[in-house]
Amino acid sequence: MRVVHRPTGDGDANTIATTGEYADSWFSQARGLMFRRSIPEDYALVFRFSKTKSRDLHMVFVPFAIDAVWLIDGTVERTARLEPWIGLAKAQADTILELPAGAASHVNPGDTIEIVE
Repeated sequence: MRVVHRPTGDGDANTIATTGEYADSWFSQARGLMFRRSIPEDYALVFRFSKTKSRDLHMVFVPFAIDAVWLIDGTVERTARLEPWIGLAKAQADTILELPAGAASHVNPGDTIEIVE
């Protein structure tokens, strides 16, 4: 899996993750990154949902910061840096990405993200 960021305008596409996994089951979505000690620099945890609605993320039992990206049909709706243990954020999405802190520093609302199998 690769996660490719395409900025709006004239920016070049860049790969922000080369490894990852899907959190498709209820259990894997509820667990997310909880209880992990770290994640690789090129990693993405991808949450896919059947419909768009308000989706929240929390950092309870996650001891490291992450970047989160909320998408609707591949378009970025929101990004947020979530701090260890106390981070909390919410936005409309049909897909959410959890990435290492800093991986989405150049991702902005309106950009597109493609998940390449």
